[in-house]
Amino acid sequence: QVQLVESGGGVAQTGASLRLSCAATGRTMNNYVVAWFRRAPGKEREFVSAISKSGGITDYEDSVKGRFTISRHNAKNTVYLHMNSLTPEDTAVYICTAGFVLGRDYVSYIYGGQGTQVTVSS
Repeated sequence: QVQLVESGGGVAQTGASLRLSCAATGRTMNNYVVAWFRRAPGKEREFVSAISKSGGITDYEDSVKGRFTISRHNAKNTVYLHMNSLTPEDTAVYICTAGFVLGRDYVSYIYGGQGTQVTVSS
């Protein structure tokens, strides 16, 4: 069993940066691929980014490509999402998930955290 805890969310202005963290307890995170999803008010949950177990493969949704960077520090059992040039459209609850198959389908991930709120003001 893996417990995932997200942190780092908050309120930011347009153009600012935030770094989200996803810390795992229970088992070592390096056994899992990790993905971030987000859920904005009135919208469907959407894929944001994913990273392979080694960190050598990453994937990004088009709207965040070039602005967000996913990384992992397996020794710290933590995955990060560095978010730059934030816009109001990035406002959402960001959810960290872990599983065995790298992909964009939320249901393919086994574990998920409670999420952290990111609010970007214009």
